[in-house]
Amino acid sequence: MVQHALHSVAFPELNEQQITELAECTNATLRRCRDGEVLIEVGARQFLCFVVLRGCVEILDVSGAAPRSLVVHEAGHFTGDVSHVTGNPAVIRAVVRGETIVHAITTVALKRMINLCPEIGDIVMQAFIARRQLLRESPDFTGLRVIGSRYSKDSFRVREFLAKNHVMFTWLDIEADPEVRALLEHFGVTEADTPIVACAEMLLRRNPSNRELADAIGILQPLEHALYDLAIVGSGPAGLAAAVYGASEGLNTVVLEHVAPGGQAGSSMRIENYLGFPTGITGGELTDRAIYQANKFGARISVPARVTKLAFDGPYPVLELEEGEPVVAKCLLIATGAKYRRLPVEGCAQFEGCGVYYAATFNEADSCRDQDVIVVGGGNSAGQAAVFLASHARRVLVVIRGSDLYDGMSSYLAKRLEDTQHVEIHLNSEIAQMRGDAFLAEADIRNRKTGEQRTIVTQAVFSFIGATPRTEWLPDEIQKDAKGFVLTGSSIRDARPAGRDPFHLETSRRGVFAAGDVRAGSIKRVASAVGEGSMAIQFVHEYLKEL
Repeated sequence: MVQHALHSVAFPELNEQQITELAECTNATLRRCRDGEVLIEVGARQFLCFVVLRGCVEILDVSGAAPRSLVVHEAGHFTGDVSHVTGNPAVIRAVVRGETIVHAITTVALKRMINLCPEIGDIVMQAFIARRQLLRESPDFTGLRVIGSRYSKDSFRVREFLAKNHVMFTWLDIEADPEVRALLEHFGVTEADTPIVACAEMLLRRNPSNRELADAIGILQPLEHALYDLAIVGSGPAGLAAAVYGASEGLNTVVLEHVAPGGQAGSSMRIENYLGFPTGITGGELTDRAIYQANKFGARISVPARVTKLAFDGPYPVLELEEGEPVVAKCLLIATGAKYRRLPVEGCAQFEGCGVYYAATFNEADSCRDQDVIVVGGGNSAGQAAVFLASHARRVLVVIRGSDLYDGMSSYLAKRLEDTQHVEIHLNSEIAQMRGDAFLAEADIRNRKTGEQRTIVTQAVFSFIGATPRTEWLPDEIQKDAKGFVLTGSSIRDARPAGRDPFHLETSRRGVFAAGDVRAGSIKRVASAVGEGSMAIQFVHEYLKEL
C-alpha cells in the first residue's frame, strides 16, 4: 500500500490545464521525436525535462549487465528527477518509443518554475523526490559498481564518500562475491588495482582520490562567481539551514564542504527528537531534503572543497582551497562542526577505516553482520549507533567510562538501549588495546574500577567520544576558547568588531559568523544547529547593510 502511494506521487498524470500551466511557466519548446531517439543519456549534465503530449518515452536502467526498463511515460507524464535540482548528472537513459511529441524544458526554466509556480511546482518536486526514493529502494538498481577488499582502507574511503554523498552504488567484495574475479578480468585489472569504480561496461577510475571520484561521476560542480554575498564553510545542519535561508532571501550563497553534506547528523540512522517527525527521521533523509531545498533556491554546494586557510582582502573574507581558485565573499559563516576524538588506545590509528569507525551506517554495518562489535561512548550518537547495529551484529558491547547510562544520553534512548536484545552495557569501562594485522581482529575492554580485563574478538569498534572542533584552518584573529571552539557575541575577549558590539553569532572579525557545533557554548543538538544556521542569516543581512 505504501509503495503504491509512493508510485502515484512519483508518476502523476497531468491534466490539460496543468500541462498548459507547466509549459507557460517554463517557456517550453514543442518538439517532435522519432522512434528510438535518446533524449537523456546516463551521465548527462543539464539535461532537458520532457512532458509527453503524444506517444511515449521509456526510462531505462543501463547500469547493470543489461538494460532494464524502469517505467514508460505516456501522454500527461514527464521525465526527470532530483538531478534537475541538484545539478548532478542523469542516472538513467530516456528513449523515445514510436512517433512522439513532447514539451522540452531546460533545467534553468524548471528550477525557476518550481519556485515561481508553486501549485504545479510542488507536483513536479514531489514526483522528483519520490522517484529517487523508489530508485534507492529498488533491489535491482545497480548504479555504480565499487569492487574492492573489505580489509582495504581505500575501499572503505571510496564507499564512505559515495554513501555520504548519496550516490547510488553496489559494493562487490573481493573476499565474498564469486563474480568479482570475472569482472576484474573483464575490466582488464587485477586485485592490486582495487578499489575500482565502474559504470555499466565502463571502468571509471582505479583507486581514485575523493576529488578524482567526484569529477569522474559528475558531482564536482565548478564555482562561478567572483564575489559571493555569503560563503558557508561546512554543510552540517547549521550550514545547510543557513544555505536554505540565505539563498531563499536572495543572497548569492556558496557552501564549501570537504567530504559530504550532513556532518555528524547525516550519519545518524534515527533521529527521534527532531520537531515535526514523531516517528523519527534518518540523518540521510534530513540531509537530502535540506540539499534539495538549498539547491531549489539557488545555493551552490561544492563537494569536495577543502578550505585550508582564511585570509582577508580589505573587508572581504578570502577562502583558500586545497585545489582550485580562492573563494571571495562579503560574509562568511563558519559551520565546520566537530569531529569525534580518536581513542587514546594503542593501535587505533592503524585500524581507522579497517576496523575503527566514526559512523554507523549501512556502509559500516554490512561488514559486521553476525559478529561482535564494540560501541564506545555515552552520548546520543553512541546510543543511536548501538541500537542500529544490534539489528545487524550478533552482539553489541557498549563501553562507557561513566557510571550512569542516563548521564549523557536522552532517557528515551537509554531506556531503548537497555531493552534492546543483543546489547551489553559496560559502565566504568574503556578500550585498553586493539590488535590485528591488516584489519582489526580483537580489542581489550578494561573495567576502570576493578582493573578486570577481557578480550573481545571483533572486526569493528565504533567510537563516539567527545568532539574536537574543525578550526585548524582559522587564523589567530578569529578568537577561540581553550578547546578550540569559536567565540562569538558577548563571549569575545577584548577585541570587538569596530564601532559596535558583535552580533550574537558574530566572531571577533566583523562579518564572520559561526554556528552549530563549532561555536563555543552551542548546544550539541541537530535542532539547535538548524536554529543557529537560520538565525545567522538575520545578522548577515544586518552586516551587509553596514557594507
